[in-house]
Amino acid sequence: MSLFELNDEQQQVLDMVRDFCKKEIEPVARELEHNDEYPKDIVNKMMELGFFGFTIPEKYGGIGLDYVTYSLVVEELTSHWMSISGIINSHLIMAYIIQKFGTEDQKNKFLPKLATGECRGGLALSEADAGTDVQNMSTKAEKSGDSYIINGSKMWITNARHGNTFILAAKTDTEITPKYKGISLFIIEKGHEGFQVQRDIDKLGYKGVKTCEIVFDNFEVPADKLIGGHEGRGFKQVLGGLELGRVNVAARGLGLARAAFEDSIRYAQERKTFGKPICEHQAIQLKLGEMGTKLEAAKLLTVNAAMKLQKGERSDLEAGMAKLFATEAGFELSSEAMRIHGGYGYTKEFDVERYYRDAPLMLIGEGTNEMQRIIISKGLVNKYSI
Repeated sequence: MSLFELNDEQQQVLDMVRDFCKKEIEPVARELEHNDEYPKDIVNKMMELGFFGFTIPEKYGGIGLDYVTYSLVVEELTSHWMSISGIINSHLIMAYIIQKFGTEDQKNKFLPKLATGECRGGLALSEADAGTDVQNMSTKAEKSGDSYIINGSKMWITNARHGNTFILAAKTDTEITPKYKGISLFIIEKGHEGFQVQRDIDKLGYKGVKTCEIVFDNFEVPADKLIGGHEGRGFKQVLGGLELGRVNVAARGLGLARAAFEDSIRYAQERKTFGKPICEHQAIQLKLGEMGTKLEAAKLLTVNAAMKLQKGERSDLEAGMAKLFATEAGFELSSEAMRIHGGYGYTKEFDVERYYRDAPLMLIGEGTNEMQRIIISKGLVNKYSI
């Protein structure tokens, strides 16, 4: 990249992750993905190497990566198998929210365990009738002495089956207006009565990592698990976490786009028709030219958003742009890769069909791209207000 150079430490981390992907993910990804099998061995090795502490500060036992390096790590993982990045990303968004908004006791208790992977999981935010419209959630948390009693359900929860620690969004005030002011976040743990992981949701792609429905039936959560110690701040805390979330989803879109492009440009030089490699046919050249341009643009937008986040500056506009463009690029390039591969791209003998199935999730996750366009528009009007 011409606008950004890695220092030695960043390069060492990226080399380590790339080596891990080549040795541990690449040989088994296709089989595990087709079997929809949770990659236990890969997860255990990631725990040993400290992957679950990538962005957690060193004082809490993490690696303390800057967000630019983190975005490049997510890109690398996704280019080999997107599901692996999902296991880490939801977990690290949870850690980011605790780090940014939690009490000192909450940070000291949970961040070291999150860094080692002893505690790992993700976010329990979405519901059947409350996805993009977060404030429409119906899960309630009622104060009872020194605890809260949780009732409700959550849908599409990544890591629900194999994780053990989550951030839960619930209504602590159902009467307040506007509704979002009644949302609070809690740190919750499995192994207690009233916390049930229901069915695994069968998905088009994103296999291996389990996405589930969770039901809470008089589930008791100690009051000291209320993030920040104050009710009604959950919506702001969620938005803070989504800044990192949108950077990592942009990086995932970028990783898919890169995998699709690299597979395509290799295949186009190997595959021959009418006596010459198909990369010499103008129709394929036009596709490769546009794919490479969109890939480079997606990378620059993603790194720019990560740099803004790293500086502590407000990055919702840049993160939204990166998320929108990079995920659309991942979707478009995976489709073009299938066209370039022809019949082979439609078979399970090549990875292209997996990219094609995985890509649509990124258009929906961390806020739909339709919503991103609205957020971007409002941010631009505010930036250029007259």
